[in-house]
Amino acid sequence: MKFKSKSDSLFQILIYGSCAVIFYSVAREFIVNKEDSFVLGGGLFLLLIVGFLLWLLHGTHYELSEDHLKYHAAFLNGKIPIKDIREIVVGKTMWAGYKPATSRNGIIVKYNKYSQIYISPDSNETFVSKLKEFKPDIVVLDKK
Repeated sequence: MKFKSKSDSLFQILIYGSCAVIFYSVAREFIVNKEDSFVLGGGLFLLLIVGFLLWLLHGTHYELSEDHLKYHAAFLNGKIPIKDIREIVVGKTMWAGYKPATSRNGIIVKYNKYSQIYISPDSNETFVSKLKEFKPDIVVLDKK
């Protein structure tokens, strides 16, 4: 089952605001110095950054199967065996660590002995219930 990542308004403001500032700066410099090849090269690089930010915002998703939890956030991809997941914390934000997520108040997935990852599926409840179908003995802590 595939889950899109929810994106809260803070994350959207940061991404779209950064993209707008970068795009405005590139457009302004290109209009003023359009024959300068350095401006053109720098502008293309900054537009690639805008593309990456938009890819991160709109391309982040998660897939649950009987065997794995797969995550995709731009070029950050990976999978965690369901059998290795030992605990999930719902409704808490992890501020440091590996976070292929675009929202706060998501899910912290603890697996193996000390590993953890933060994700933000569009519906925490649906994600947890589907995960519990695949592995009923997972410990669920609800921090709401």
